[in-house]
Amino acid sequence: MAKPEFNCSVKVQFLPEQSQGGQHAWAYTITITNSGDVTAQLVARCWLITDATGHEEEVRGLAVVGHQPVLKPGESFEYTSWTSLATPQGTMRGTFYCMTEEARPFEAEVAEFMLAHPGALH
Repeated sequence: MAKPEFNCSVKVQFLPEQSQGGQHAWAYTITITNSGDVTAQLVARCWLITDATGHEEEVRGLAVVGHQPVLKPGESFEYTSWTSLATPQGTMRGTFYCMTEEARPFEAEVAEFMLAHPGALH
């Protein structure tokens, strides 16, 4: 039986020029690779963004940066987006909702990653 699978990796960069007025901003670059053996499409996403006080925000929507990429086995799609927090550090984790060509749904998890102001970590 065919196995749909997307693997995700993340790179985070603090954005000092966008971090003003009590807000701290980060860019994150996500690379999604079809590591399965069937062609599939990323349809939607859900992010859980948590600041240092434990305040959690859920962001859901169709597509990523306006795209719903279709990836053949071995192909990758990379995009960059950004987020901001009221605290100098926090975390993000997410789920991509995907669909095979045969309309079989599956999920690709993005493991929790750190958002940290370079001066906030000891």
